[in-house]
Amino acid sequence: MINLLNRRTALHAALALGIATLILPASAQEKFPSRPVELVVPTPAGGGTDITMRLLAEIAETGLGQKVVVINKPGGAGTVGVAAVTEAKPDGYMLGAVYNAPLTMLPHIQAVPYASDAYIPVSLSNSAPLVFCAKPDYPAKDAKEFIEHLKKNPGKVTYGGDGVGGTVHLSGERIFSVLGAKARLIPFQSAGETLQNFLGGHVEIYGGSFPPILAHLREGRMKCLLVTSADRHFIAPDVMGTKDLGLPNAGTTVWAGLIAPKGTPADRIAILEKAFGDAARTPRYKEAMEKLGTRAEGSSAADFRKLLDQESAAMKEVVAALGLQRK
Repeated sequence: MINLLNRRTALHAALALGIATLILPASAQEKFPSRPVELVVPTPAGGGTDITMRLLAEIAETGLGQKVVVINKPGGAGTVGVAAVTEAKPDGYMLGAVYNAPLTMLPHIQAVPYASDAYIPVSLSNSAPLVFCAKPDYPAKDAKEFIEHLKKNPGKVTYGGDGVGGTVHLSGERIFSVLGAKARLIPFQSAGETLQNFLGGHVEIYGGSFPPILAHLREGRMKCLLVTSADRHFIAPDVMGTKDLGLPNAGTTVWAGLIAPKGTPADRIAILEKAFGDAARTPRYKEAMEKLGTRAEGSSAADFRKLLDQESAAMKEVVAALGLQRK
């Protein structure tokens, strides 16, 4: 009798275990990751985003225990790469590298091939402010005097940037509009072209990133007046940010981060968040980013989501104020 009861008990336990196994999600049954993870980079190979993401992927392989294969899918100001990720199977084996334009800016200006809820933030990897600089004899020595000069000369001061509706344009207008200042954008195709026209005297203000101008700053051919981030930047700690102008919530940085397709299991997002977040916080990554003039981040998925939501809402208002919103 005892043996019969034991056999029945064992049978019931086996059946219960089998049923439980059947109802467990696939992500709980399979060790993750058990094969290489693909990382879609929405820019050409060799560019800034590609370089920083390849390094991050290499470092993250240690935490994941798997290779991270980088796939370049440039086009559409980043929208081609984002679309590829949002259309992928949501199993954690495909991630996307992203930056401001395709997520928080372009969707308010033109139709994009994905919805704002078609992806899940994983981690913010690095960030850096844009900067507005002038010639040494410009009649303003800091951000406050620069804003006052713009107010006294509405629409007369010209600045070069990356095009109408570009990151320089929207980041600058996010600050100028709140303070009642107005400058006139002269659009160019690249930071290099902007710098060339600034040095040639075709625009009064350079608007762009720090790396192209570092040599000119060291040699005294230009001075920086304002960084677009809330806080000052380590490259030029004497240059004011938006906090110094009384606008702690009006700062914008140029950032790079990671997303996954909507529906990716939460436990897999957590594994990816930790691996890539830890990678971004390593001394190797931090030192490499500092040499490029950017700051390593390694944020949580929740903090990255908060940044996306806040920046998208702010840029929606800026785009509408400029009359650039999609019809």
